[in-house]
Order: sequence, then C-alpha cells, then structure tokens
Amino acid sequence: MSRIVALETTDIRFPTSLSLDGSDAMNPDPDYSAAYVRIVTSSADGIDGHAFVFTIGRGNDVQVAALDALAGHLVGRELEPLLDDMGATNRELIGDSQLRWLGPEKGVMHMAIGAVVNALWDIKAKRAGLPLWQLLSRMSPEEIVALVDFRYLTNALTPEDALQILRDAEPGRAVREQELLATGFPAYTTSPGWLGYSDEKLARLCREAIADGFGQIKLKVGADLDDDIRRLRVAREVCGPDFPIAIDANQRWEVSEAIAWVNALAEFGIAWIEEPTSPDDVLGHAEIARGVAPVRVATGEHAQNRVIFKQLLQADALAVMQIDAARVGGVNENIANLLLAAKFGVPVCPHAGGVGLCEAVQHLSMFDFVAVSGSLDGRMIEYVDHLHEHFVVPTDVQGGAYRAPLAPGIGMEMKAASRAAYQFGSSDAAA
Repeated sequence: MSRIVALETTDIRFPTSLSLDGSDAMNPDPDYSAAYVRIVTSSADGIDGHAFVFTIGRGNDVQVAALDALAGHLVGRELEPLLDDMGATNRELIGDSQLRWLGPEKGVMHMAIGAVVNALWDIKAKRAGLPLWQLLSRMSPEEIVALVDFRYLTNALTPEDALQILRDAEPGRAVREQELLATGFPAYTTSPGWLGYSDEKLARLCREAIADGFGQIKLKVGADLDDDIRRLRVAREVCGPDFPIAIDANQRWEVSEAIAWVNALAEFGIAWIEEPTSPDDVLGHAEIARGVAPVRVATGEHAQNRVIFKQLLQADALAVMQIDAARVGGVNENIANLLLAAKFGVPVCPHAGGVGLCEAVQHLSMFDFVAVSGSLDGRMIEYVDHLHEHFVVPTDVQGGAYRAPLAPGIGMEMKAASRAAYQFGSSDAAA
C-alpha cells in the first residue's frame, strides 16, 4: 500500500492583463492564474496527482490557503482505499461538517475540494494508463452512478433515472469512442472576442478562426451598447450572414437590461447569450430566456454546485449548459451535472476560457458523448488559444476540433519549469 506524503500548493499567475487576453465587461484586467495542487505519494510507480483552481489574479492566495486547509484530510492516509471508492472519497471531503459551514458546497472551499478530488482522479487515471475520458467511459453504469452525490437532486434526477440514461447509452459506447478518436470533438473559439481588442484585431482573428475550421466564435459584450453593435457588425461582415456568433456578458446586466440589450443585438443573428446576469439568479435567467427568445441563454461557468444547475433546468432558464472543470466539487459533481443535462435534454458546451481549462474540460465532454448523452448535436467545447505551452499534455485542436487526448491522467499537470517561473513573486509572474 502507498500513502499520501504531502499536499503541495503553488500560487501561479500569468500576466495576461498586459495584452488584455481574457478581458471582458466585468473583468477588464485579468491575470490568468492557478491555485495549483500536487498530491505527492509514496507509490513505487512515482505517480503524483496534479490539479488546480482557475482564478484571474488577486485572491489566488486565498484559494491556495483553502487547498492547504485540506492537507490534514489526506496526508498520511493510504492511497488505494481513497482511489477504490471515489464516490465515498468525494462525499467525505464535501461532508466535513466544519468546512461545510463555509459554504455549504459553494465558494472557495468547495472549489478547493474540487481540485483535490480532480488530483486524485489524475492519479487514478494515470495508474490505469488511460486518459480520464476513457477511464470514465469504460466504467459500468452502476459504477458511474456510485460516484454521484444525489442529495438535493432527487426531485429532478434519481439514481434510477441516472442508471437508465447510462444504460441507454451503453450499447453505442465503442462506436462513439472510435468516432471520437477519428474525428475529435467540435470546438468553438473565444480568442477573437476579448473586449480589449481593436476592431482590426477582431476582424483578423475572425478570419483566422474560420480558416482554422471553427464552427462558431464568441464575442464579449456588455460594456457599451454602441461599441457592441459596432464590433458585432465587424464580426458579421467578416464571418458572413450564417456563421454562428455567440455573445457573453459575463454577468454584467440587470434582468430588464439584459433583455433590452440582447434584443438590440438580435439583428446580428446571435447564437446564444452567455451569463446575462448574476449566476445565482435562477428566476432572472428564466425571465431573460423568455424575453430574448429565440436567442438561447447559456450559463453555468459560475454555477456553484449541482443544485443551481438543477434549478436552472427546472425553470427552463438555460438552453445551453456550460460546466466548468474547476468551479464545482470536481469530476464527481460534474458527472451529476452531465446527467442532469441529459435528463432535461439540454446540450453541454463547457466553459474553457482560462489557463488549463481546455486541457481539463475536454475529458468531461468526451465522456459525455461516449457514455452519457451519446450525442454531438449542438455540443461544442470552448477553445482559447492561450498558455497551452505550459502543460505537460497540451490541448490539440485541429480543423476546429479537439483531438481526443491519449495520455494517461486528467490533463491538468503543468510543467515544473512553468510552475517555477510563474510562481507569484517570481520575475515572470503577474505582479
């Protein structure tokens, strides 16, 4: 038996604010950052677990402190029992009565637990010699259901419902896995649309996105309506009348303001409006969805747990679910979110606008396609062309599609040299 001997954390920050990469109406100067965790083991195979929580600069130190607070739950414990029952491990970490008081199941502590859970999945997948998406896709429906915490969900999704969804998808798993390996998973790109970019840069990046094979682009909006009209006109002239263009307000608006603003932009053929208002305002999202139809509402990157997703679905408040690999309580809770989306017939198009999120979330979408929804209809993964060079296994996007990763693990391991160079306080890190 091997043991966990250390839980190492690092505050990593990239100075992306210098080029306005990632800029939007609510976050004008983001420094893409990672509260990074490494679970160090005594295993003879030398396998450690790597994961992180994505932030955009200040406050990353607070997230690191939350990760440090979990060391006492893990250091010194035997590793194999934790990996053998990841459902129980997830429930144990989330169920700590004193830590729950800080949430429960929301905010800094919940995201820290998610990173630790993801790091354990990294070890489990590496030990199995499989990328996470294949490891999950090859589990039995019963094993997958055992990973999910169904508390607070059963008025919308029961274990029996989940088991039926997974069993219905089971016969086509092998064919879909081969399809994924052959053609990849569809992607769309946000790279042209950061709010701080000039019109010339926007037009150039739109042309490049189409040439690269992406099936959709996304533009940030919400700071100034006249600017948004101008920028959308630029994008539409470059992309043509039928190319899908989504917009993202990053929680900028009041409910009535969102409805008026989106309707003012509707002439440009909007594929969806993302995060139009507070991520906690379920009924506000529902009102917006009614007020801007047929423009679809997409949200979820800041949804703090599976309960918010459940309510958004129950209220017909979103037409596109956007999970985030580093926002909720790790792989286990995101499996619950995928099952909820399948139960309500809503496509999942994950958020990946941040350092390492493309590398991480692709595994969840590919698992969804192979073993849960069984469909690519309306499904895309966001792609942002920033900072991939810092990862041991960087995302591979070709012809507008994510190529299925084959390296074992969850995909969140950052190169040691990059972790050292961009550790907060070093010469290269954001100041």
